[in-house]
Amino acid sequence: MDVTRLVAMANDIAAFFDGESPETAAESVRSHLVKFWEPRMRREIAAHVAAGGAGLAPTAQEAVRLLKPA
Repeated sequence: MDVTRLVAMANDIAAFFDGESPETAAESVRSHLVKFWEPRMRREIAAHVAAGGAGLAPTAQEAVRLLKPA
């Protein structure tokens, strides 16, 4: 899957949860990624964050950092 699309999707999810406290929002995004994203998608977004995470909102970046390796 195109990482640009994954970034856009992760940012949309993060925007939805950004009304919560920063810690709660990141955990909510992480939970969503675990429930609804395929392991392949999680691996790709994690690799993107490891490479700097360009374009990812702060909440999305923190959520990806909270993921366990898929």
